[in-house]
Amino acid sequence: MVGLSACGSSDSQGSDTGGSGSGSKTVTLVAHDSWAVSKDVIAAFEKQSGYKVKVLEDGDAGQAVNKAILTKDNPQGDVFFGVDNTLLSRALDNDLFQSYEPKGSDLVLPEYRADQDQHRVTPIDTGDICVNYDRAYFSEHKLAPPTSYDDLVKPAYKDLLVTENASTSSPGLGFLLGTAAKYGDDGWEDYWKKLKANGVKVVDGWEQAYNEEFSGSAGGKKAGADRPLVVSYASSPPAEVIYGDPKPTTAPTGVATGTCFRQVEYAGLLSNAENAAGGKALLDFMLTKTFQDDMPLNMFVYPVREGAQVPEEFTKFGPQAKDPETMDPAKIADNRDDWVKSWTSLVLK
Repeated sequence: MVGLSACGSSDSQGSDTGGSGSGSKTVTLVAHDSWAVSKDVIAAFEKQSGYKVKVLEDGDAGQAVNKAILTKDNPQGDVFFGVDNTLLSRALDNDLFQSYEPKGSDLVLPEYRADQDQHRVTPIDTGDICVNYDRAYFSEHKLAPPTSYDDLVKPAYKDLLVTENASTSSPGLGFLLGTAAKYGDDGWEDYWKKLKANGVKVVDGWEQAYNEEFSGSAGGKKAGADRPLVVSYASSPPAEVIYGDPKPTTAPTGVATGTCFRQVEYAGLLSNAENAAGGKALLDFMLTKTFQDDMPLNMFVYPVREGAQVPEEFTKFGPQAKDPETMDPAKIADNRDDWVKSWTSLVLK
């Protein structure tokens, strides 16, 4: 997580050996900017499969999904990684993926499985979208950090929160869905009216919110950021510890555990992939224990495979929320676009 990316860092691996198509020895992965994997893990896949991996990073997850849909007839790659449960129906309704059930799918924990009839997507990781806070700010101001959605609209926290645009950003959308799950169809808009009146700031994506606006992040400190609350992930505090220089003994940031929404990320074989065989091999690999064990300390997410290892740093500095907000995928599909449209009119105009 160089510079702390949304769930990890940008670290494109591999090189194109020329050309594409069914006979190509290059498999191209299209991903959001948070894709990260250890070099030796990619090297293991390349040696095992005979394919070189090329990674194209396409911005925040929301932007990447939208671009993939627009280019689906002539896709940029073979596999797409990073569509999550907030955007899954949009991808499936637009026929972004073709059916493929990777080896090891039976080892995915049941609560994370989706599209079981057609197997167009494969669960890869999970995590919680939550408000993070700058411990130093709240200590210096002798103010208790917020712990719930209700706290965020109180006068004590006016002008302190930055979040991402729900129409372009996956964590921004997850935060919106969390409020909809918490306050219901009839209450979430009133909540956002209060949040807007309390000075919430909205920026396009996670990188800007976390690394430029949030005073608790390493990047934010360098940039002179002045917002001590940010919509990020429950796994962001351990990332601040692991990549701290010098490495702190305690996390400089904390999580408002009553503001969390459970996210699941998927990968799929793009419908018009030129190298479908390579794409299938890569999807198989992404469910191996080797890849799943490697993810937490690179993308700062939790594995979905049974028996995969969760590092000690996660349990110490960023445990998963015990009772996160969740929402049935069908409800997200039925309401997401209308909610985002209403949110945009309410918050951005």
